[in-house]
Amino acid sequence: MIDHHAYLNIRSRCAAAFDLSARLPDQVFREIEGESLFCEFDSVLDPEFWPALCAMARWHGDQRVELLVLEPDCDAYYLSEYQSYPALSLSVEASEDDYWALIGHEAASDIFGSIAISANVIAVTGPSRKWGCWGERDPEVAIFRGFPTSAVRGEWQEQFGPMLDAAGALEAYVPVAFPGWTVPDLWAAALATNYGDGVVPARPVDQDQCG
Repeated sequence: MIDHHAYLNIRSRCAAAFDLSARLPDQVFREIEGESLFCEFDSVLDPEFWPALCAMARWHGDQRVELLVLEPDCDAYYLSEYQSYPALSLSVEASEDDYWALIGHEAASDIFGSIAISANVIAVTGPSRKWGCWGERDPEVAIFRGFPTSAVRGEWQEQFGPMLDAAGALEAYVPVAFPGWTVPDLWAAALATNYGDGVVPARPVDQDQCG
């Protein structure tokens, strides 16, 4: 695992790519623009997803993938409870097992000391800061940006999916995070505006209220 100096370097690079204080549905990407894709949050913390992150890094000439945990807090949780720093920097030549060895590592032999179990908000990018993934456990989604072309986006989506656009995520991924599986209108509109084409999927008509 990384030391204090390495942690600060990773946090600094992530802060250049993301607004670390922002949370969904607000805009979290600082300069990375273009089309967005969504997947379920836990997918990013699965070792089988490691090749997808490496593919994004390689598009932009990055030799490493860097992941930072924003919640729980480093000082209040990871350092206080486990004397560890919640971040990693891993070569794109590393294997899925190497990725899991870092995110699945149980600090102090406690399952809640592992990033895979405890992380609630994460930011992932590379030294180029031309691509990124932002994930939040509460709305159950991770968002990707930095696709060189629409064609590359489509190929990546097909290879590593399931992936959805903002409208699809609002229908399939996000509702489970809200009471009654109903995404608040303002929340949905903000996500659609910041990460999609601004169109919010229509809610199905409740047949009990018809007629």
